[in-house]
Amino acid sequence: MNNMDKVNYWVEIAVDDLCFAKECLKINRFLYVGFMCHQTIEKILKAKHVAKFPSDTPPYTHNLVKLAQTTGLYELMSLDQKKVIANLEPLNIEARYPSKKKEILSTLSKERCELLIKQTEGLNQWIKAQL
Repeated sequence: MNNMDKVNYWVEIAVDDLCFAKECLKINRFLYVGFMCHQTIEKILKAKHVAKFPSDTPPYTHNLVKLAQTTGLYELMSLDQKKVIANLEPLNIEARYPSKKKEILSTLSKERCELLIKQTEGLNQWIKAQL
């Protein structure tokens, strides 16, 4: 697999994750909307990592700030883009634990999930343009 194939792999699964987030919104599965928005950005950042460091495997982390920093994108992001990352960060790991699931779910209304998807689409497109 050449490097472009690796980049495309990460881009394609980011697209799939965003599509799944939209499907989850349709059936009011708000916890999974947030989770899949996080996954979308995580995977597009891993695409950027592979594009920037062809011989390197993306870090085994779900930390969006760390991934954005290792790619050099964090410093280029606007304050609004950094806020999107900050809003998505707790929707990944913490959503998997029963003690946090109810707390996180209580913050995810249909309106907030619609906004998360819109913000995720925008950030995803911006990162993709940096590839």
